Amino acid sequence: MALIGKEIAPFAAKAFQKGEFIDVSSENFKGQWSVVCFYPADFTFVCPTELEDLQNEYATLKSLGVEVYSVSTDTHFTHKAWHDTSDAIGKIEYIMIGDPSHTISKAFDVLNEEDGLAERGTFIIDPDGIVQAVEINAGGIGRDASILVNKIKAAQYVRNNPGEVCPAKWEEGGDTLTPSLDLVGKI
Repeated sequence: MALIGKEIAPFAAKAFQKGEFIDVSSENFKGQWSVVCFYPADFTFVCPTELEDLQNEYATLKSLGVEVYSVSTDTHFTHKAWHDTSDAIGKIEYIMIGDPSHTISKAFDVLNEEDGLAERGTFIIDPDGIVQAVEINAGGIGRDASILVNKIKAAQYVRNNPGEVCPAKWEEGGDTLTPSLDLVGKI
């Protein structure tokens, strides 16, 4: 993915959070870990299951110093209406960004131009505003937020331990690797 290792593009948008409309920009992402979860549309089928699952992991993510932002091409008004009428979405405490201009979806390269909706894209962004991980799923494939938690722990470990890397299925406290000539061909 071309965005890995790159700084997110500047943007400003309206969002809904905890009963209020707020302004959000790319500057909000600086100084903290962030997860940006794009989804196709409000009032749909797979989307509320994913967003509710993300809410179920929100306290864990916050404890890791992560803020969560969901984004669709709907407006912040639509996010409020969905929040007010859906049991699953009514639980959400994190920020729901509206992207009716498609600016953010285009910048993250998840806009399906044909239907004007965002693909199911998840981005982990470090405190410098640099994209560290990307996952994009087809429309019918929902995401699992518990896997996201493990990816963030790995990204944070690697950032805090230069020279070490996390192997497949790494879990917090597990063995890491220190790439070197001595390891070549021995794994």
